[in-house]
Amino acid sequence: MKKFAALCSVLLLSCALPALAGLPGGTKLIFTTGGAQGTYYGFGGVLAGKISEVTSTTVTAITSGGSQANVEAMQDGDAQVGFVQTDVGAYAYEGTRLFQEKVSDFSTVANLYLEQVQIITTNPQIKTVADLKGRTVSVGAAGSGVYFNAMDVLKAYGLDIEKDIKPTYQSFGDSAEAIQDGKIDAAFITAGAPTTAVTTLSTSKQVYLVSLDKEHVEALMKDSPYYSADTIKKDVYNTPDDISTVSVGAVVIARDDVSEADVYNFLSGIFDHLDDIKAAHAKGHELSLEKASSYQAVPYHKGAVRYFKEKGIEVAAK
Repeated sequence: MKKFAALCSVLLLSCALPALAGLPGGTKLIFTTGGAQGTYYGFGGVLAGKISEVTSTTVTAITSGGSQANVEAMQDGDAQVGFVQTDVGAYAYEGTRLFQEKVSDFSTVANLYLEQVQIITTNPQIKTVADLKGRTVSVGAAGSGVYFNAMDVLKAYGLDIEKDIKPTYQSFGDSAEAIQDGKIDAAFITAGAPTTAVTTLSTSKQVYLVSLDKEHVEALMKDSPYYSADTIKKDVYNTPDDISTVSVGAVVIARDDVSEADVYNFLSGIFDHLDDIKAAHAKGHELSLEKASSYQAVPYHKGAVRYFKEKGIEVAAK
């Protein structure tokens, strides 16, 4: 009788627990994101929390130095998944720019949202990219993709990143603080707008964003297919006008040896619970299966292939 009662208690308890989404057999994943005041970390934490809550996979989001550092962390075995810009993912896979050799042991999980190239300043006299000449400008932390975004934008305007400006190499938070303290004139920040570091700066000073004109945007996109034209609305940072710029995508990648179940669960935890993600972070409204399956520079992980196939979408398999 006691055994029967105990069994009933177990059955009642199991019925009371919500069923986990995704696949069974999930493990623990370290998810490298970006700086503490960037969109990668803030949004990454939201994604990690939801995936951990609703699937058998536990994801822990941690801060990092950015895209290049995230690839290197996976190479070193310190992380299993991480954010990269669309352009940096291609550089790693092809062995160009930031990477002297091809990195071939990672694959795509999903292309999530757009990251705008933001040139921020509190100096109203800096109105165009040409106005950056001779000034002290942060071009992103070492190991991030921001440096090459800055290089590309400056090059489109005929400026050399090492010769025509005085570059500093700072994180988003440090860049915003240096602008506030008058130590630098402007900073390149590539992140989903609104970005915490810029929003924080705008609470104490009037922030201005440098707009790119149509001619130079088109030239930039012609030279690099990783950029797309974009606009930052004036109400995002309370700027006087809308800002014309370019953007790259924020992609989640995973080591090839991460299990199929874990990557499947990563996607299931996000896209099967979009309403919760949208309620928790503004970037959730940019997510879609169409965008998630659109990255072409790096083939998709087997877990992602399985998930998208169940949704009726074919992606290039690793």
